[in-house]
Amino acid sequence: MDRQVQTQPLIIQKQNISEELVKYIKQQIISGELNPGDRIVETKLARELGVSQTPVREAIRHLHGEGIITIVPNKGPMVRTLDMKDVFEIYSVRSMLEGLAIRLATQNATDEQIAGLESFYGEMKQKLHDDSVTSLLHDSSHIHRAIIEMAGHSRLLNMYQSISFQISLVNRLLGAKSTKQKEVDQHLELIEALKKKDPDSAEQTMRKHIFRSYRDFVQLTEKKEQQLEFDEKLWL
Repeated sequence: MDRQVQTQPLIIQKQNISEELVKYIKQQIISGELNPGDRIVETKLARELGVSQTPVREAIRHLHGEGIITIVPNKGPMVRTLDMKDVFEIYSVRSMLEGLAIRLATQNATDEQIAGLESFYGEMKQKLHDDSVTSLLHDSSHIHRAIIEMAGHSRLLNMYQSISFQISLVNRLLGAKSTKQKEVDQHLELIEALKKKDPDSAEQTMRKHIFRSYRDFVQLTEKKEQQLEFDEKLWL
């Protein structure tokens, strides 16, 4: 399905047009303006954004290299559709990275950093009663990102950044079925794990936390429970 591209959020920097286009298309996907399976028509995108086709083509090539866009014969570039193998790989890699991150964070994070994150969680909890806030997915992502940064491991952070868009996309697809209460309830365990400062327990808590999200995604897509049990044995 072709979609009308929203032009207002994009501010083109002439020296980095293709980079700006990469960021813009990613944002369109995360926001839901573009969905997996949607076509991206280069001529239309260039015309609507007031740029030439060359930087658009470069941006498409870059996104194809990242695995975000696929080139379909006779159709052209399309937002890649994630299959269950993709989802398993994203969640399992995320489990390993974030499990290590919280293990390190229990050893390296300062009391002030943990207190700051606990304070943020308190503000997140208050939003349960704010009808103008429809989703807490951004707050949940902030907690995970903060734990990654608390680890104090630059290569771990770089590896996480390399899959952060794919994590955000899966979260967006799953988040349509999530609730504010669920986000608040499920992230308290991460704050408590940090406060206990037990590396083994914290890592196990994080891995179970992420597996729970994977399980929810699997059940959302009606995958067979037998396969889910097999995945859990490989994972935890």
